[in-house]
Order: sequence, then C-alpha cells, then structure tokens
Amino acid sequence: MTAVLRAEGVTRVFPSPAGDVTAVRDADLAVSAGELVVVTGRSGSGKTTLLTMLGGLDRPTEGRVLLDDRDLSGGGDASGVLGERIASIFQTSGLLPVLSASENVEVPLRIRRVPVADREERVRRALDAVGLAEHARQRPAELSGGQQQRVGIARALVMDPAVLIADEPTAQLDSETGAQIMDLIAGLVHQRGTAAVVATHDAAMLTRADRVLELHDGVLHELGPRALAAKLGAN
Repeated sequence: MTAVLRAEGVTRVFPSPAGDVTAVRDADLAVSAGELVVVTGRSGSGKTTLLTMLGGLDRPTEGRVLLDDRDLSGGGDASGVLGERIASIFQTSGLLPVLSASENVEVPLRIRRVPVADREERVRRALDAVGLAEHARQRPAELSGGQQQRVGIARALVMDPAVLIADEPTAQLDSETGAQIMDLIAGLVHQRGTAAVVATHDAAMLTRADRVLELHDGVLHELGPRALAAKLGAN
C-alpha cells in the first residue's frame, strides 16, 4: 500500500550548554491508510519529539517528513494542509472548559469556516462515533476523564484527517479506561482508513497495533513477532 505519511532519515538535535542532544536519530517510518502504528519506549526516549515532527509541529534537523509526498519539513505552503490533513490527540484532552462537548468538537470546523449546517451534522456524527451523542451539551467538568478524552478524539477526527497523531492518549487514565480509549482509536482508524501513529509506554496497549516500533535512545526500530511477544510477556 502507498504510504500516506513518511519520515525519511529524520534527526532532531537540540543544543544545550552541555553540548548537543540528539533526541531522534536517522528515523525512517512509513504509515499507510487504515494502519495503526504504535511507537513505544521509556520516558525520554524521544517519542514526543518524533511525533511533533510527524505532525508538522516541529522541523527535523536533518531528513524530511512527507504527507502524500508533500514535504512538511520546509514549512511554506505545506503548513496550510496541516489543520485539515493531520490531527493530534495529547495526554490531556485540552478541552475548553466554558464550552460544551459539541462546542469543543466544533472548534476546528469554525476555524476552517465550515458552513453551519454542515458543522452541526459533522459534530453529531463525531460524537456518535465516540459514544457521546447523549452528552453533547455537557461541559468538560461534568464528564469523566475517559469521556473528556473521547471528546478530544471526536474533535481530532471531525475534520476527517488523513493522519492521526496521538501522544500518550491513555497516560492520564486508569488501565480499564485506557484500554477502552485505545480500542476506540484502533476501531476508528480502521473504519475510517486513517493513518495513525500512537506513542505509548504502556505495553498493554501494544496488542491493538498493526505494527509496533520502539524508540531507544533516539533510535527507532520495528519489533518483530518474537521481540513483541517477549516485551508483552515481560509485563
């Protein structure tokens, strides 16, 4: 299958008083439509740095990131596609507390000046997809942590992005709720044909992936069946 999102020789170096720090080193990655790739690794291994580059939020020091063969690394015209083609989910939902669930989901549509009638239908479908249609009028404080993360997922997917980037989306949740959120992401990715990269340090989440990659000291490599089985067995 043709890759929707690709990283080619991506390296990210951060200068520091003690010398340069290489957070990600010469990483290659290709993600196809409908594929869920999970990136695992310990805290500080470079997962967040890699995801911010894949999402176009940071530029690599070397190498390039391509979305549908368009180079995101150079900025310019490429930056205009990010809001529509790439969506992100983070550890916390980042919902606006004064807005209802439906109003939070609607924010990206308002920014893109989507017509009102179309906005209402797309918000309804997005909340229904994450099982929160009945909670559309509730504000974040009236929702559980898992429900808030579901609203965040609906907001990320309401623009029908080609790529979904999720950085530790279950980190703030208990294990049962985290598993439900990961199952939801996997199901939506496969149903919608979205290319997704999810970072997690939770080995229990790896079973939902189509492929598992591991970052160790900034170096990215794919875990084969034996290595994955050993990692799962150790937890």
